[in-house]
Amino acid sequence: MKKLKIISKTLIILMLVFCAFYSTLFVIAKISSKIDIKNSNSIYMYDKDGKSFYEGNNGTKKWVKLKDIAKDLVNATIYSEDKNFYNHNGFDIPRIIKSMFINIKSNDLKQGASTITQQYARNLFLTFDKTWERKIKEAWYAYKLEVTYSKDEILEGYLNTINYGNGILGIENASLYYFNKPAKNLTLAESAMLAGIPKSPNNYSPLNDEAAAKKRQKEVLQAMVNNKVITSEKMKDTVSEKLTYYGKKENLNLSTIMYYQDAVIKELKELKVVSDETIWKEGVKIYTSLDIKAQTALEDSIKKNLEGKDEMETSAIMVNPKNGEIIALAGGKDYSKSQYNRAINSKRQVGSTMKPILYYSALENGLTPASTFLSKPTTFKIDDKTTYSPSNYGNLYPNDDITMALAICYSDNIYAIKTHLFLGEDMLVNYAKKMGITSKLEANASLPLGTNELTITEFVNAYSSLANEGVKTNNHIIRKIEDGNGDIIYKYKEKKEEILNKSYSYILSEMLANTYDTSLKSYTSPTCASIKPKLTKKYAVKSGTTDYDLWTLGYNPDVVVGVWTGYDDNRKLSSKEYKYSKNIWADAIEEYLRDKKEVWYDKPDNVVGVLTDLNTGKVANNNSKLKKILYYVKGSEPGNTSHSKFIKKSTKKTD
Repeated sequence: MKKLKIISKTLIILMLVFCAFYSTLFVIAKISSKIDIKNSNSIYMYDKDGKSFYEGNNGTKKWVKLKDIAKDLVNATIYSEDKNFYNHNGFDIPRIIKSMFINIKSNDLKQGASTITQQYARNLFLTFDKTWERKIKEAWYAYKLEVTYSKDEILEGYLNTINYGNGILGIENASLYYFNKPAKNLTLAESAMLAGIPKSPNNYSPLNDEAAAKKRQKEVLQAMVNNKVITSEKMKDTVSEKLTYYGKKENLNLSTIMYYQDAVIKELKELKVVSDETIWKEGVKIYTSLDIKAQTALEDSIKKNLEGKDEMETSAIMVNPKNGEIIALAGGKDYSKSQYNRAINSKRQVGSTMKPILYYSALENGLTPASTFLSKPTTFKIDDKTTYSPSNYGNLYPNDDITMALAICYSDNIYAIKTHLFLGEDMLVNYAKKMGITSKLEANASLPLGTNELTITEFVNAYSSLANEGVKTNNHIIRKIEDGNGDIIYKYKEKKEEILNKSYSYILSEMLANTYDTSLKSYTSPTCASIKPKLTKKYAVKSGTTDYDLWTLGYNPDVVVGVWTGYDDNRKLSSKEYKYSKNIWADAIEEYLRDKKEVWYDKPDNVVGVLTDLNTGKVANNNSKLKKILYYVKGSEPGNTSHSKFIKKSTKKTD
């Protein structure tokens, strides 16, 4: 009995605390400044050519009163999106509790329970990503809307600002665009079709996928039947009604473009040049480096290669190495299904894509493409108590000397570790930081094999220095920002720094161009040989594989492309899945550069090419089984006295 009294008192106290908190929140919301819903979050984004690809909610051109919107459209929206809209205070508590349990159980935020008010708040004031921080802010704004405006006013604002696909904001604009009539004249079939689009504008626009749009229309009508707004017979007749569309499919119907928008907003926040109040009251115009051709190429390659792979995810980025501009970005394969932006938020093990940084440091510190180490199963003694026994992929070894050039081509792990330990474990860390990697790196024996975790954005930043012949630029999206009056409040200032040697960058790029050379097959094959048939131009490219992550990074003077594929739950990958990142990379870069003239780097004056035996590192002869023109700084080429002395010294020290 005593225990029951304690529980009862506790519950009463908790209820009182909740009521006090709720009352305080109500008072604060009431006395704080009123939200101007017709002049909020006027964010406009423009691509590299000055064409708009996102308009904030003030971008709607035609605002109509609720009474001038067809009743069928209003009902279709309410009962498909938020059937309790007129009965809650902005939050559907039972739905929220259910979704919270699902999200906590799955450690994800894919399950939503947003009301119309919450969606409106998000569209007015917040970014696109699904995070706990954004959901808390969303709740505050939703509550403030509820205490400030009537339900009809909130619904009116929502319908006038929601995204109806194809760049169309607001119901009046959507009605005119799709059906060439004002919103008040929409039929039930037209209303149900339009009401279904906002859930996923790219997928449910009838101009993009009419079959998917019709399926969604049926779901909307079924919700109206379930709530006794229409009869089953009426639904049957409506579903069979053929609709005529007047709009044209636009070029920005991309499932991935909102990931780019997320990245824009993230950079906007990091710049700290404009306040939220300024955005809300005055609006901002953001001019970005988005290249629609690149974004389309990236998305098309993702769709092509991951079709049917429902749970496999990806992140990818394309950068102009000359100025560091991010011209395309995908944080997943479909924003409507997952809003988590893997390109800017996810850190994954990079595998062998770490090796080019290692080999650049090796070139700058005395090794050459002809430097040889013995590659066979090896146990390395790290200290008195620690040993390390890496292995090559597939346990394939030459059991003989191989050159750096061949080690890069085959991604030989034994060679990489010998190089790493020869140079010193801190050397790779220092060069990685120098090239723009900001994540913490452990100076250990396994670092060259990519046991570290990086975001794809910072990793591509490092590769950009190689692609730009040793000149570092800072990767960025925003070119300039204007306020509501058209005054420039921010403009990107280009910063270039020569951090790498141009000659060694060239030599490394030439070696990386051998990774898909099928003529170099020996005890194993070049790691990127599978994409050779796809490539029509010359690239420097490196792949990386772990049990859970697949990477491909590569470049030419015009563009750097990085691709990751894998599973969010870190499930182990099968060997059949190793192809996906390479194929996405190859298809994306080839499509983007399809109409561009092939370009490659001019050979520096102090660099010479020598036909080299890739096994021995000596000048090739008729007995050489594998030979290729490799490039060297003058004086270090095979046959040179200093080169021979160094090779002898380095081999003796590591074997």
